Amino acid sequence: MKKNFYLVISAYFFIMALSSYTQNINNQPTKTLPTFLLLITEQNIEGPQQAWWVSEIDLSTVEAKISQVLTEYGYKVIEPSQLENTIKKERAFQTINLTEEESLKLAKLKDIDYIVLGKAVASSGGKVLDSNLRSCFANATVKLIRVSDGKIVAYLDATASSPHTDLITGGKLALGKAGTRLGEKIIKALSK
Repeated sequence: MKKNFYLVISAYFFIMALSSYTQNINNQPTKTLPTFLLLITEQNIEGPQQAWWVSEIDLSTVEAKISQVLTEYGYKVIEPSQLENTIKKERAFQTINLTEEESLKLAKLKDIDYIVLGKAVASSGGKVLDSNLRSCFANATVKLIRVSDGKIVAYLDATASSPHTDLITGGKLALGKAGTRLGEKIIKALSK
């Protein structure tokens, strides 16, 4: 009988301690992760330079891969559709080569924490020896800008290559690899 009494008392205190612990965890303020605006112009092999804010395309290949990495880490990336009306109203935002000042102005209108501003270009090289594959290369450079004070937090770059029989597809694959690498570098830059 005493054993059962001690068992019930022990279980009661265990449940109370667990309840208190759970309540403390739930009362902790949740840290909100920053939001990002990706403004990267992209040019695939022999194609025109493109950007979502001045054309009908959605995120570029590089932007899509950076977005994928950032969202996997819980960060929020602003979708182009969320800025469509703002960009249509302001002619300064309707140029392919946005300046830092213009991009900061756009970001402040939507309470964005960081801008990733840059360019990505894919180019082709020669044929791969003893095959009908062509070498395709991508180079991407960006600035990671903190919107609150306009400070450039990091200058980042990434390169990648992808052999392919089709130059456009090879360029897109290389741009995608470069975008993934940039996303990882952004995460690393934020953790410093």
